[in-house]
Amino acid sequence: MKVVLAGCGAMSKQWLDAARQIDGLTIVGLVDLDAERAQARAREYGLAGAVIGTSLDAVLDETKPDAVFDVVVPAARRDVALSAFAHNCHLLTEKPLADSPENARAIVEAARRAGRVHAVVQNRRYVANVRRIRRFLDSGAIGKPTSIHADFFVAPHFGGFREEMSHVLLLDMAIHTFDAARYMAAGEPASVYCQEWEPASSWYRQGSSASAVFDFGGGKVFTYAGSWCADGFRTSWEGSWRIVAERGSLLWDGFDGLKAEVVAAGRDGLFDKTQPIEVPPLDASDRVDGHLGIIRDFMHAIETGAEPETRGTDNINSLAMVFGAIESAETGRRVAIARDAQ
Repeated sequence: MKVVLAGCGAMSKQWLDAARQIDGLTIVGLVDLDAERAQARAREYGLAGAVIGTSLDAVLDETKPDAVFDVVVPAARRDVALSAFAHNCHLLTEKPLADSPENARAIVEAARRAGRVHAVVQNRRYVANVRRIRRFLDSGAIGKPTSIHADFFVAPHFGGFREEMSHVLLLDMAIHTFDAARYMAAGEPASVYCQEWEPASSWYRQGSSASAVFDFGGGKVFTYAGSWCADGFRTSWEGSWRIVAERGSLLWDGFDGLKAEVVAAGRDGLFDKTQPIEVPPLDASDRVDGHLGIIRDFMHAIETGAEPETRGTDNINSLAMVFGAIESAETGRRVAIARDAQ
């Protein structure tokens, strides 16, 4: 499979690290508004034969690839997608799928019209413990989830475009946590109430801290508390989780700490007794490995016609959580989340 990668900033390294581990995948072009940055990536990864350019259309015309890897800033995502589909290319895009609901729908519809595979790098779905949690909850070992709680507190100094973004935490990072919650608890968001604020110590322009409550339907509620300027006691990039179910609870620290308790017979004073219960290890069918796993699934979908798990038609419903939260933060009211048909 011949691929052109658009966007050669810091995130492109994760894509190129994964791509060079896959037999049969060749990067035939690198595109960036800064040609020297693209050339530097080509030198770093030994891509001497790759076409370098600042115009995606021109590089696609010259290389005629099978697919485009989109690693550009969110504001440029729609243009990249429409260019890729116009050149009959499949598209794998960095998250978020788009920078607005309108652009997200336009990209998904363009992929449908072109008949091309379109997927999003929602790489937290390919984290081993996320897979284990979904399988454990599906087993019914502690009953159906009733509330899902995620905390995300880190303080990265990115520099660059993120520090100037509006709604930076919700738009650029919370999609990972929202999508993981939706996947693990098999929930579909119906509405959200969200508040954003900017702590005095923040180095971001707007929206570095947020708290949101989602109605997940079926009696499930998902709460999110997060900050990108919280120094001290940093959580994992995956967040810290508590999932409460009908007959027990599960805790995940976002690292390797994963444990669960189930209600046992009897009562100890005011409280039902509980006992530890094992969360089974990965199943052989569980797909993991982050960017590498997603790229492999993307290639498999192209080769076989199967739908990738993180296809745009599904991921748009996780993105709707982001835009619902943003609208709620802007208006101060609870917002209904419309579900797009898959």
